[in-house]
Amino acid sequence: MPHKEYGRLQAVRRFLELEISKEKELQDIVELAAKICGTPTALLTLIDKDTQFIKFKHAFAFDTTPRGDAFCNHVIEQSEVMTVPDALLDHRFLNNPLVLGNPNIRFYAGAPLTTKDGYNLGSLCVIDQQPGTLTEMQELMLQALSKQAIQLMELDNSMQLLKQQYQEAKRTEIELRSFFESSIDCHLLLGREFEILAFNKAWESYTQAAYGLPLERGKSMSGFLHPDNLVTFYQDYSKALKGTAVFVQRRVKNGNDYDWRIAKFEPAFDAEGVIIGVTVNSTDITKKIEHEETVLAQNESLKQIAFIQSHELRRPVASIMGLMNILKIDGHTESIEELQLMQEAVAELDEKIRLVVNYTNVQ
Repeated sequence: MPHKEYGRLQAVRRFLELEISKEKELQDIVELAAKICGTPTALLTLIDKDTQFIKFKHAFAFDTTPRGDAFCNHVIEQSEVMTVPDALLDHRFLNNPLVLGNPNIRFYAGAPLTTKDGYNLGSLCVIDQQPGTLTEMQELMLQALSKQAIQLMELDNSMQLLKQQYQEAKRTEIELRSFFESSIDCHLLLGREFEILAFNKAWESYTQAAYGLPLERGKSMSGFLHPDNLVTFYQDYSKALKGTAVFVQRRVKNGNDYDWRIAKFEPAFDAEGVIIGVTVNSTDITKKIEHEETVLAQNESLKQIAFIQSHELRRPVASIMGLMNILKIDGHTESIEELQLMQEAVAELDEKIRLVVNYTNVQ
């Protein structure tokens, strides 16, 4: 299939599925064409792969015909009005079932329905059961009416496309907003002048709790930051506005208290890649830091225990072991069973102390 015909068929199917809102106007055009041209019948058709679809008609019995029988199938191959004064004298149509039987076409004239991108989708045509012709003015009027008809159809198509795009954009916006608002992290979008463009509920709640101020779009962010935080926040914002992302972990003033937060400042781009502002994502890690500090304190306690064990406990144990070695040299431990048991107990105690010291050192 030629590429142009494939594109034309795609356009035809689009218009066949179109919910037409200008039905009255298009029907009026068909009836006006019949009146201007002095014929009993007029049609507005679309030519699909195998079928002629008759979308609007005046005094015609069929809603479809085979494409091979359609006079309009020849119209879409040209840009001007096609006239057939007498179908019985035209070799293309003399054996056509639409000529030999109902509706017994003898005279036909059709102007192509040409889209703005150059596809001939069908035609606006007039029909008579008697041979005939059109004046030059009638041909011009038929062509003008065909242009008006396709403009109305394309307007409907554009409106439907815009409606679909709007619905899709609305759906996407709802999904993004749901994701944006469901996050426990604080999200903020600032403009190039440090003004607030958008924020989620988490950031709004944080600001309300810390400063008793409701965030407002269009306001400067400087009015919603503690003075102790403003300088560093603006410096990070400025770096991101120049194209450099900033990732920081910082202790910040929160009303009368302090929080630990991880913040990420990133440049925000428009569709053309131009920086339009800065996105700020902030996560409260106060509990994490407090937990880490608790673990560090516990480790420090373990180290102190290890120090006590290694110096305070092992010193007397070492003294006892020294005495036991002297008694061993003198041969007393071999003759006295209790001393042998004491020697074994001290050795076991020394080994246990070593294990504890090694464990705490690893921790």
